[in-house]
Amino acid sequence: MADLGPGPRRDGDLPDPMTAPPLFILWRGPLASCNYDCPYCPFAKRIDPPDLLRADRAALERFVTWAGQTTDRRLSILFTPWGEGLTRSWYRTAIVGLSHLPHIDRVAIQTNLAARVDWLADASPRVAALWATYHPGQVTEDRFLSRTRRLDDLGHRYSVGVVGLPQHYEPALSLRRALKPSVYLWVNAAEGHLYSEDEERRWTRLDPHFGTSVRPHPSLGRPCQAGETAISVRGDGEVRRCHFIDTPIGNLYDGSWRAALRPRPCTNRICDCHIGYVHLEPLGLRDVYAGGVLERIPARWPA
Repeated sequence: MADLGPGPRRDGDLPDPMTAPPLFILWRGPLASCNYDCPYCPFAKRIDPPDLLRADRAALERFVTWAGQTTDRRLSILFTPWGEGLTRSWYRTAIVGLSHLPHIDRVAIQTNLAARVDWLADASPRVAALWATYHPGQVTEDRFLSRTRRLDDLGHRYSVGVVGLPQHYEPALSLRRALKPSVYLWVNAAEGHLYSEDEERRWTRLDPHFGTSVRPHPSLGRPCQAGETAISVRGDGEVRRCHFIDTPIGNLYDGSWRAALRPRPCTNRICDCHIGYVHLEPLGLRDVYAGGVLERIPARWPA
């Protein structure tokens, strides 16, 4: 298990953790396996070999140690595995441990909720949260809801979402009726699907923020917090501005990430993924999701 104990406080010209802006970290290791078979996902039913799983575990434990020792900056961490992380014990252990560190504001993970969530009883409900996706056809509504009800019992924050395919509308509507009103249900526009005005209005009745997902956002040359107060980190510690710009700007483990943090305009023509455009400044979504950026919960919800 990774050492979560804080290291010695760094002095000198490093920022005061109480005044420096929090750093949002999106972490993704080698893991790419998933237990679901969604036709819209390239990682459906993928099985990782044992050596890759060992590499993923080692990479995550190294990151957790770094996060525990980096006490000069408040951190908010979102795990965004290509596959399903919570079926792996090391992700559950990492979330529990990180949730109890005083300089961690939030630790969250994207998940299909296939795994039981009772382990979250050991995590701080103030810090640990889930970004959950409901996949009709892969799990029954009753089984999925049993997980959300346990989360309600444990007092953990979570959002629930669906991919906005036509065949998902009725299951999403049924799920919305069954979820507590306080739970935000988001809808991701399906890649390659063109929405009629009627379809967009219908999905927007379920998710008032669907409009930010239904069409790509022009981003080239526009200011973005990615690379300044938000970074993307790979398993080897290589730091990028975001998941969608491949150019490295430093590495966590040699300290070069610190000098690399600065304002930059986006270099991509468009941004069409929530974990990217939530940091695009002209959209103002950091304010919309204030306090729930990583777990995708609007500040004013219920609306």
